Order: sequence, then structure tokens, then C-alpha cells
Amino acid sequence: MKENKIRNVAIIAHVDHGKTTLVDQLFKHSGMFRENQTVTERLMDSIDLERERGITIASKNGSFHYLDFLINIIDTPGHADFGGQVERVLKMADGALLLVDAQEGPMPQTYFVLKKALVLRLPIIVVINKIDKPTARPDWAVNQVFDLFVRLNAPEDILDFPVVYASARDGYALNDISDHPSSMEPLCQMIITHIPQPGGSPDGPLQLLVSSIDYSPYLGRLGIGKITSGTLNINEDIAIAQRDGSLVPARITKIYRFEGNCKVAIDAAGVGEIVAVAGMDEITVGVTYTDPEDPVPLPPVEIDPPTISMSFIANDSPFAGKEGRYVTSQQLGQRLHREVLADVALVVEELEGRSGFKVSGRGELHLSILIERMRREGYELQVTRPRVIMRRDGEKLLEPYEELTVDIEEQHMGAVIEQLGARKGHISELHQENGTARLVYKIPTRGLLGFRSEFMTITKGMGIMNYVFSEYGPHAGEIRNRKNGVLVVKETCTTVAYALFNLQERGKLFCGPGIAVHVGQILGEHCRENDLVVNPAKGKKLTNMRAAGSDENVVLNSTVEMSLEECMSYINDDELVEITPQAIRLRKAPGGKGARA
Repeated sequence: MKENKIRNVAIIAHVDHGKTTLVDQLFKHSGMFRENQTVTERLMDSIDLERERGITIASKNGSFHYLDFLINIIDTPGHADFGGQVERVLKMADGALLLVDAQEGPMPQTYFVLKKALVLRLPIIVVINKIDKPTARPDWAVNQVFDLFVRLNAPEDILDFPVVYASARDGYALNDISDHPSSMEPLCQMIITHIPQPGGSPDGPLQLLVSSIDYSPYLGRLGIGKITSGTLNINEDIAIAQRDGSLVPARITKIYRFEGNCKVAIDAAGVGEIVAVAGMDEITVGVTYTDPEDPVPLPPVEIDPPTISMSFIANDSPFAGKEGRYVTSQQLGQRLHREVLADVALVVEELEGRSGFKVSGRGELHLSILIERMRREGYELQVTRPRVIMRRDGEKLLEPYEELTVDIEEQHMGAVIEQLGARKGHISELHQENGTARLVYKIPTRGLLGFRSEFMTITKGMGIMNYVFSEYGPHAGEIRNRKNGVLVVKETCTTVAYALFNLQERGKLFCGPGIAVHVGQILGEHCRENDLVVNPAKGKKLTNMRAAGSDENVVLNSTVEMSLEECMSYINDDELVEITPQAIRLRKAPGGKGARA
């Protein structure tokens, strides 16, 4: 296809500002579906976890035809924990749509992804989405976006950005807020007009930087990227320029173009096209497909370093091997090293002095999504509490800091400020309007571990918190993780309602009756600072004497249910999270010292 008829557009936004819904509407407007065709909502969210959580986890490619143009869509994750994907897939784009909620305005993750786009000097089209909200304030949102561009030192040509107003849910876009809503036509026209055609020489040597990895059960690993020079043909001999500069010969067996959210096989592709290529087994992100006679490798993508690490070790609890298919340390290592091939923001190292792996990533969510995916694939493992990755600058110890933004009701301000102060947070901005407040903090990453659950309790589930990596700063001193001790199971058994009833006054319980528990498992949180060993299988002594009405009814309080992320941030250094396909358990580490990263 001629490069002047191609547009490569990345869609960047904060979490839940409507990226994937907007892509659905663009696909529908292009006539891709029949009128009576049943179409799944959030078509690009093809991973189970994405549909369950309502967030984009993995970057994906799609395309649609508009007039005689092919518009390639690159859907990017909106959370900074998956920023490694944003950094590499933006290499495939020639411009970007920046989605901003008309009520909330630009949020911390918006700042993060926009900064990455501006480094590459991508032209930006600002889309003010959700203008159908009763509380929408589109003009204010545009001003906030302009201020954000200024803060990021955007070049003058990018500062004069075009604006489109849209409601992705209702399927329309407007050039002016006063226009009558009809369709997505204004946005499609804006993409054709303001996003430049891809550059590159069709007659030059082949250059394709692999920016993403896909997998086919028939063809193995597929390298995805944009052709920036030359042409790519099926059954052609090429060279792969590795990240270390070495060249490896290879042969193209299949080329796929993206049509909608599907892949279609083609025989050849030219400059500007985004394609998936098969033929290499051990392909990784950052390598270049190039001409073996005239190799011209492209510089690999620069990735921000990880900020948090955890130890992944094989499960050695009394229940080990009973619930999972893959239980050995060797199987765990093979799975983690496969993940590194596709996720360049992840770092895996072997632990010193014991079997296991130190896994480093961008944040709790980044690592917890990996753990959840492994759990669903049948893996059993244990993980330690997340630890931030410190740095040294001469004699100074530095740690990562986050910019935290919280939106809360004014009545909860005092409690939130008190909690963040105890976690070494420093307030930098405070805005109050219509009974709500927005607080902006600079806080150590350590201070955010385990804060989300406390925050939701304080704000009664109505608060919103978002954070993004800011910089490395001076070590903030000791931050206490958890005040209370835990209730530890004395011996492997099945919990009994009568025993749990008598333990309720000792603290909050994590398990109900009839649950199999093992020695060393954490049954609940103690009401005091020390740990307490308990017997949850202790039954009532039976006699042949009964008196009507003298026996107490066993009434149990509701148990505390914690997500994987909450479990990870809850534990102390001498505790572990045991993860199997059937359960997530907390336990004391053997020896009581934990497995340190």
C-alpha cells in the first residue's frame, strides 16, 4: 500500500478515560461490521484480566479503512505500571490521539504517556471525551491540557494542537462543542488532516524495529513493528540485528497485516505498514529486521528502569503440589524468562544463596498482573513483600518518589492528610470545589505500598487515587507497614465455626468455616501488635447433658477478603503470599525470617 495513504495513530490516555470504547466507535463508523452483527464491547480488550478490571494491560494493534486510507490504531495501556509497553509501541506511531475526560481533566497517567509522546515529537490531537456527562467542563479541560503541554516544554508547533470533542459511549465527535452530534466523521477527518504520513525510503535497505511480540500456536512468536525503510516479502532471507549488535540470519515465513482486531496474511509489505512477521523462534523486543547485504540496525528503545522488586520462589507449604500443574523452581524460571522476551520493563535475576528469582518491575500492579496470569496458567508459587529499588549517589541513599493525586470529599480530607503524613508524603497542591478536594502529593514509593485499601476504607469507597513515578530523591527514613500482628494457624486442619466464633474477639478473620488451612498459615489479623498462634479446629466439648436455650448460637462476622495486590502489600518481611490456581493464602515464612529480595 502507498505510504501516503497510511496513518499510524497511537491512542494515549489515563485509565478509564475511554480509549477502548473510542476504538470500538471508529471501527463501527468505518463500516467494518454489518448492521445486524453482534459486536463485543471493548473489542481491543482481548485478555480476560482486561475485561474483568476494565483497564488495558497489553498494547494491541488494529486498523480500519476510511475513504481510501488505512488507519492503523495502536491501543496503549493507560497505567504507568505498564509504561514499558507505551515507550516501545509509540515507535510505531506517526501521531497520537490524547484522550482526556471532560470532567476530570488530565490525570497523572496522562502526564506520563504524553511525556513519552512528546519525546518522540509526535503530533498530538486532543480529544475531550465524555462531554455527555452532566458535570462535563470541556473548556476547562482544554485549558488544563494546554497547561500540561507547557509544563512538559512541548515545542511551539505541538502547542498549537487541534481539539475534537467526543462522546465515545454515544458514538459521536464534534469540531465545536456547539455542533449537532451525528457521527465519528470529524475525528476521522482530523486524523487524515493532522497526522502525517509515515516517512522512509521504499528503495532503501530493509528496516523494521520489533516493538511488540505476539504468539501463534502454529507459527510461534511473531514480531510486530513498523517498516521504516525498504520492503518485506514472504520467503525472503533477512538478518536480525540483536540488541548487542550481532547479526543472526533468518527467513520470513508469514507476514500479517492488521484488519480490525484480526490479522490477515499478505505476501509483501512496504514502508509505513505495521505488520506481524513469523519465522524467528527467539525474537525479542528491540531487535531490527534488516537487509543481510546492507544491515542498518535501528537504535533499541530506551526503557525506564524498574522501581519495585519481589522474590518469586517455589511453593514449599504443606499444600505444595496439590493445586497446580507447574510447581518446580525450574518451571517457574522458564516461565519468567519467557515473559522477559515480551516485556522489556521486567527484569529477572536468580536469588543469591537460595533457589528462586528476584523479579523487578514498574509497580505493584505490573507484578500482580504477571502473578495472576501465571496463576491462571496453572503455576504454584510464593512471593515476598514488594521492595523498592534503592540507588546510591556517592554517600547518599536515594529512593523512588511518586506524584500522587487523590480526589476525595472534603469531609475525608483530615484523615487522608494524616495517613499520608505518616507515610512521609509532602503536599504540593490543594484544590477545593463543590464539596470535593484534589490533593497532590510527592510521596516515597514505599509509602504507597498497602495504602490503597486504607484509602478506600477512609473515603468509604468514594475516593480516587492515581500516581505516577516522579524521580529518585533522598531516603525518607523508616515507614511502618503494619501495626498489628497476625493470627497464625497452629496445625494443618479444617476450620470449625465454633473455634472461629471464639477467635473473633481476637481480631479480624480472613477465612470462614470449612476451609482447609495449614500450619503457619495466617488466619487473620490480631487486635494487638504481637502474633498469636491459634487452633481454628477446636470443637465444642460434647456431653450428654443439654438444657434448652443455654447454648450460644454461633454467629460469625463476615471475613475480610483481600485481592492479590492487597495481600502483597499487607504482608511483612517475615511473611509470604502463597499463590495457587485455586487459592491465595498468607503464611509465615519458614524460619520466620522471610525470603528477602
